[in-house]
Amino acid sequence: MATFSQSRLSALAFSLSLSALGFATGTQSAQAFTFVNSLSIPGNATDLASAPTGNSANTNRLGGFGSDLYYDRDNKVFYGVVDRGPGGGTIPYDTRVEKFTVDIDPNSGGISNFKLLSTILFTDQTGENFNGFDPLLLNGAANVLGRSLDPEGFAIAPNGNFYVSDEYGPSVKEFTPAGKLVREFEIPANLLARDAQGNLAFSGDSSVTVAQGRQANRGFEGLAITPDGSKLIAVLQDPLTQEGTPTGRSSRNVRLVVFDAATGKSTAQYVYPLETVAEINARIPGTTGDFGATAQGRNIGVSSIVALNDHEFIVLERDNRGVGVDDPTGKNPVGSKRTFKIDITGATDVSNISLTGSNNAIAGVTPVGKSLYFDIQALLAAAGQTIPEKFEGFTFGPQLANGSYSILVATDNDFSVTQNGTGVQFDVCTNGANVALDTSCPSGSTLLPSYLYAFTATAAELGNYVAPTSNAAVPEPTTMTGMALAGLGSLWLKRRKKSS
Repeated sequence: MATFSQSRLSALAFSLSLSALGFATGTQSAQAFTFVNSLSIPGNATDLASAPTGNSANTNRLGGFGSDLYYDRDNKVFYGVVDRGPGGGTIPYDTRVEKFTVDIDPNSGGISNFKLLSTILFTDQTGENFNGFDPLLLNGAANVLGRSLDPEGFAIAPNGNFYVSDEYGPSVKEFTPAGKLVREFEIPANLLARDAQGNLAFSGDSSVTVAQGRQANRGFEGLAITPDGSKLIAVLQDPLTQEGTPTGRSSRNVRLVVFDAATGKSTAQYVYPLETVAEINARIPGTTGDFGATAQGRNIGVSSIVALNDHEFIVLERDNRGVGVDDPTGKNPVGSKRTFKIDITGATDVSNISLTGSNNAIAGVTPVGKSLYFDIQALLAAAGQTIPEKFEGFTFGPQLANGSYSILVATDNDFSVTQNGTGVQFDVCTNGANVALDTSCPSGSTLLPSYLYAFTATAAELGNYVAPTSNAAVPEPTTMTGMALAGLGSLWLKRRKKSS
């Protein structure tokens, strides 16, 4: 097991009142959402994948595992799903999920002692590894998904199997706990990316134009499972390409898709409205660095979704600003790192409704109910902490001794790697320097770390939380043939993301 020491942040218990967040305080304590501390996992740490030619960013660097976060409360372990790898889809990378433990203080909710237990690689039914390589590069064709996979969402079924959503397809797949493919879900046709000729376009390569369906590198970014395990909710990172004026890059309307876990078929689609550009820009001092209109549905988006119960969910929404491989010293102003509580009760099923023609409200369509839950950026900024770019993993941890609940948020550090237009990779250092891959950073600087942040919430503020069901009897999944995408035969859906 790999073990990393705790890096305790300076303000151990900053609290933000409910009234400051726009909630009625009632008789509840003002100490509702509390930032406790964080763990910093070094950027040069390695996972437990084999490295026959030595440690390498593209083989076993422990990075990107904050792409989604899941707490298995029965076994008291965490899972952090890793996205398509350090190469941004231009370098082969065996996709995986990291299984680890973190000690959580039962009184304060503070976290310590990150311990990596195992690295689980995703494989197809023949044992071949799924790969973060872009479909165009892996398969030689943009319309063939094959084994390309960009994992971004993760949940565990009542029988212990893994559900994984990805950006390339977008797709939803089920794997055994050992990482072997069980089946694929049927993806609604309106979500599938197509070029101007109507051909499928799974690739995120800039040479492949997407005319309709999910935007390039903006597929299923989050995945939640209802407490009884009967439904999965996948959410796109941003609006569909064609659903906005003039395009989805100017729209607020993101699609949230409900799947029946037994059949693997979609049962509904709902509208999740992003914050407006005006609301986000109002939090940026002055006007320098304000987001433009076309950033609404591209540079601002959804990163994670977690179920509170069968109809309420927490959604993590963020911009593409903050400390990361594109801005290692954090020069650009940050506008949004927030979580929202949503309720799908009464929302309009838009499975057969186009959202084209408006960037805001759609006539006759009721979006999901939405209210601010807690502001990650405000809590960390008030505690004097650096704000990373990619807050992407969110999970509810154990209940604490005083009845409060632990909440963990994870970041995706992009493996602390960037690449140029020809695919040459460089390590990114905390002082802003780019150095040759797998070499040392200048003295006094390091690779960008991954972070785990610990928060707590009162039981009342957590709301009507229902813990996931475990070991429930679930029907046998439909065969792979029955689960295959309509019109795609045995093709696998896949895609990856890099928020920029």
